[in-house]
This record gives sequence, structure tokens and C-alpha cells, in this order.
Amino acid sequence: MLHTNLDINEKGHLTFAGVDTVELAKEYKTPLYVLDEQRVREKCRIYIDAMKKYFGEESIPLYASKALSFKEMYKIMKDEGMSVDAVSGGEIYTAKEAGFPMEKVYFHGNNKTDEEIAFAMDCGLGCFMSDCREELQAISRIAGEKGITQKIIMRLTPGIDTHTYEAVRTGQVDSKFGVPIETGQAIELVEYALSLPNIELMGFHCHVGSQVFDGQSFCDSADIMIDFIVLVKEKLGYEAKVLNLGGGYGVRYVEEDPVLDIEESIKEVSEHIKNKCAKAKIDMPRIMMEPGRSIVADAGITLYSVGNVRTIKGYKSYVAVDGGMSDNPRFALYGSLYSVLVANKANEKADFKCDVVGKCCESGDVIAEHINLPHCEKGDYIAVLTTGAYNYSMASNYNRIPRPPIVILKDRKSRIGVKRETYADLVKNDI
Repeated sequence: MLHTNLDINEKGHLTFAGVDTVELAKEYKTPLYVLDEQRVREKCRIYIDAMKKYFGEESIPLYASKALSFKEMYKIMKDEGMSVDAVSGGEIYTAKEAGFPMEKVYFHGNNKTDEEIAFAMDCGLGCFMSDCREELQAISRIAGEKGITQKIIMRLTPGIDTHTYEAVRTGQVDSKFGVPIETGQAIELVEYALSLPNIELMGFHCHVGSQVFDGQSFCDSADIMIDFIVLVKEKLGYEAKVLNLGGGYGVRYVEEDPVLDIEESIKEVSEHIKNKCAKAKIDMPRIMMEPGRSIVADAGITLYSVGNVRTIKGYKSYVAVDGGMSDNPRFALYGSLYSVLVANKANEKADFKCDVVGKCCESGDVIAEHINLPHCEKGDYIAVLTTGAYNYSMASNYNRIPRPPIVILKDRKSRIGVKRETYADLVKNDI
């Protein structure tokens, strides 16, 4: 099986976190997001333990909550001692409503509005990740109006290309995120930030992209960032206390994807950074990382019911399900690959070549193409694996389709984390 929380029971049904997925589909109906709570907690503990062990007690992981944001996630993060990063006022509001400690929230985003900045400060938010002159001005001004000093970390672009999906690359020079080091603009902005009142500059942030399966990208970006820390110290007399390396560790969506040992990779990165800092003759800053996908992706699956199965002779077969790009737009956006199973026929021979497609009125509404499944018929249940990250978060009401619920599994018991939307929910804001 692709992940250790998947198995097949004596009925030939797919199980997830020890629970029969066919029974879940029957009880809660489909489409249905399912989340393995214990898997989420295990991943949090891997990051917390590894970072403390190899980077020191002060180093922390921030859960990148854009990957999966709803109240119960922030409650889990609070339980596990995680900090989080948020990228909108809505994520901050959700965390606050969940009772998450706001001083442990870090606010990202390339175009925060003044209203969002003020709201975050009113919530007692811990730190802003700031990446442009206009935002620094706004933070300084609004903090002054509120009579506070606001902590910030400056987001920089180190000029590294991770060769992943273009839409999720963020570390190259010509990115909408951050200030490039290569052009000299970064040190100019640091000097400006140090001149502003009501701001405390804690350090620097970079993020090279997503779906990274080794530590080399982090080592390469750390080299550039530490060199920059040294340059700033020499030129401006300021030494950064924090270095945030961002997120990006990958997860297995298909069998061909490599298996990643997160702890071992963090150890490798820590040794590299320690050696680099020693050679540069600076104290190692407090290291942060921002895992999102790698914490929740394989903790989630999506269940669908098969509607129509259609074969065009001489061409291909289509298996149509009762969801699609409205609950999982990643294939349409990136051509993302997924592993797909027939949950009620999980041990049968997969010799039926087909595309799994959704119900949206859109030719690009595809879940997976050119895959082999057991022969499908109306009423079968399709399981799409590794959907915990960026599926619910990116879901829409395209075609006025209500979004699915999230069911959380723990100790082989299930509970609702997010209710299924109704048709009434679709029109509640209409005038």
C-alpha cells in the first residue's frame, strides 16, 4: 500500500486508519473527505522532536495551515505544541475561533490589506512575514496607531529553482513573493525596515517551493541566506536572530514517488547549517520550518460513488464520480497525479484502463487519467489517496455544487469535523 494507514480487510474493502471506507461512504454519503487524526499528530511530533534534537530547543515548526484549515486542525496543532502560519484574515479568524494561541501565529501573504494587518494585531498575532516596502510602511503605521511594537520577519527570495510544478515554485528571483537578494533590493529593504518605528525585525525567511524530496534545496537556500545574514551584519550592524527556511517537503501521491525520511533530512540540513555558521563565524539563528502538505496530505483520502461508466470503442473508458474539480482542482491546475482504488473491490485485479472524471460541466474535470482499476460499475466506491492537503482548502462551489464534509477518524471511531454543505448554504449570502 502507498501509506501505512491503508490496508484491505477480510471483505476486500479498503481500510483507512483501521476503518472500513465502504462503511464510511455508506454512513456519511459521498463525496466525503476523511482525515486520519493520529497520522496528523504523528507528523507534528516528528517535526517537533527532530527540530529540537538537531536545531536546538528554540527551533520550531510552523504548520502551514493553508494546506488544510478548519477549526479542528488548529485545536490539534494547539494540543501538539505547534506554531502555525496563516496567509489570510480568514485563516487567522479560524485559528482564533478555535482557541489557538495567537502569539504562535505567523502571518504570510504578498498583499495583506490594511484591514487584515489591523485585525491580526488586534488578535495579538505573534509575527508578520513581510516582503515589500509598502507592507513595512503599513505595519509600522498601524502598529504605531495601536501603541505596539510589532515583530516581523522579512521574506527574501534566494534565487533557487526547485524544478517542481511551476505554480508552486517560489524561490526564484522573479517570484511574486519576497524581495530578491541577487538584485541588491533585499539589503536595501532591510536597512529601511531597521529605520522604521514600531517594528522589531527578528530575521529572514525564504521558501523555495513544494514537493521537495531531499534536503539539498534547504541546504542550498540556507547557504545563500547565511551569506546574506553575514553581509547584513557587516554592512548594517544587524545580526538576524531567526532564519525561517519555509516548507516544501514532499509526500507520495503515486508509487513512483520516493519515500522521505523527514527526521534524517532535518538532521542533514542541521549539520550543513551548523558547519556553514561556524565557517561564517556567526551564531546559528533560531531555525524555523513550515511543513503543511507533509503533515496532512497522507492523513487524508476522498471517497466518491461511481455514477456512469462509459466506453468509447477504440478510444477510452470514463468512470464518472459524484465529485470532481469542485472538491479537488489540483489535476486541472497542475496535472497532479493521484493513486486511485475501488474501495469495495480493493483486492480485485486492476485491468480496466480508464479515466476517472468528475461531474462538473467542464472537459478538464479529471481526477486521474490513463489508470487501471478493477472493472467499475454504478454504485462502486472510488477512493482517491493522499488528499489531505490542498483539496478541502481549494474546494469551490463551481456549478453550485455543495462542498463535501470532513470526517475525522481516531481510535477507529469517526466524527464530523466539517458539516456537508447544503443547497441552502449556497444561497445564504445571495440578496
